[in-house]
Amino acid sequence: MSLGAAITPLKDGPPGEALACGPAVHVDILDSFAAAEPIWRDLETSGALMTPYQRFDWLSAWQHHIGAKLGILPFIVVGRDSTGATEFIWPLGSGPAGPLTIARFLGGKHANFNLGLWRRNFAANMTAASMDRICVAIAERAPRLDALHLLNQPEVWDGVRNPFSFLPSQPSPSFGYKGTLDRGFEIFIQAHTTASRRSKMRRKERLLRERGDVRYWRAQTLPDAAQILAAFYEQKSQRMLERGLSDVFAEPGVREFFTAAAAAKLADGAPAIELYAMSVGESIVATFGGAVAGGRFCAMFNSIVSNELARESPGEHLLINLVRMCCERGLHTFDLGVGEAEYKKLTCDEPEPLFDSLIGLTPLGRLACAAARLGLDAKRRIKSTPAVWSAVQMLRRRLRGRARTTRD
Repeated sequence: MSLGAAITPLKDGPPGEALACGPAVHVDILDSFAAAEPIWRDLETSGALMTPYQRFDWLSAWQHHIGAKLGILPFIVVGRDSTGATEFIWPLGSGPAGPLTIARFLGGKHANFNLGLWRRNFAANMTAASMDRICVAIAERAPRLDALHLLNQPEVWDGVRNPFSFLPSQPSPSFGYKGTLDRGFEIFIQAHTTASRRSKMRRKERLLRERGDVRYWRAQTLPDAAQILAAFYEQKSQRMLERGLSDVFAEPGVREFFTAAAAAKLADGAPAIELYAMSVGESIVATFGGAVAGGRFCAMFNSIVSNELARESPGEHLLINLVRMCCERGLHTFDLGVGEAEYKKLTCDEPEPLFDSLIGLTPLGRLACAAARLGLDAKRRIKSTPAVWSAVQMLRRRLRGRARTTRD
């Protein structure tokens, strides 16, 4: 199915003077990855403004193994200029939410940042009027869609303002955090660690080397990827069990998604999910997985062993060496995803504000969006008030402890 609506520039100002919202844009809505693949790959490889989570191989694997199981249908918004050239792609998926039908960014909780794909000069010239017209076109051509829930969006990406920021929005409950790598690894690590901490880490690494050869490595083959993923699942499952948490990585489709994304373009050296490990002897003691696009590494998941070697901080060793490998590749930015965590301060000290846009397209959708905004705002206020957030975390730990005691 393809739905289309023509969007022409608005007038705003003296008669005959057009608002600087670019050339006429035609909007299509595609309902399959197969239909979108040629234009998606073309835009992706032409230097589009995008995060690694909007790579075709990443999202197609996610949709096939997870999204489809959740009842999510592709709702891919494509904008073209008058010559037919693709100016943007919004990789959305639609699905039911009670009596409503809502479109969200594909990738769900596995995507830390959402942005879409934009031709850079088009994004740089975006206006509020243009965004309004696109949303009107979507509402007209998809009348059963009640709302757009566009969450966890960076205000700026790679130096360009996020075009979605022209829509009504509010701050997201959590920030992202990143580190800039353009001055090289040695300057980066000295700026982020003290001499005493570096000395302590060297001592811990020496202790690990007494147990066997220490190696930091990246998956280059399918057997490499399988080995690292197997270690990750075992280590993460054990950690979650110790904390009384359910293993979210054992949910339907998640492991299949990771496997498929780690294999996609692996032979070309550019898999949709890159996998890294630290080994001591023959044993993997820490893992990291992440995605890369446009000179930026975005971490997705990590794990460490639960045995006595955990005392020597293998996760921290691997993190530091992952940053080193990113610097050696010429990447300019490194992040550890969305949300607050103490370990992130080691490498990611630059806050990255995020915002949410909830756009109602029908009367019922507008009411639902108003309620959802209140909920997100309450969550943001709780997380931004240290005393309240600490109390919430303490309550969660107690509840997990009780649940675990009950199961035992």
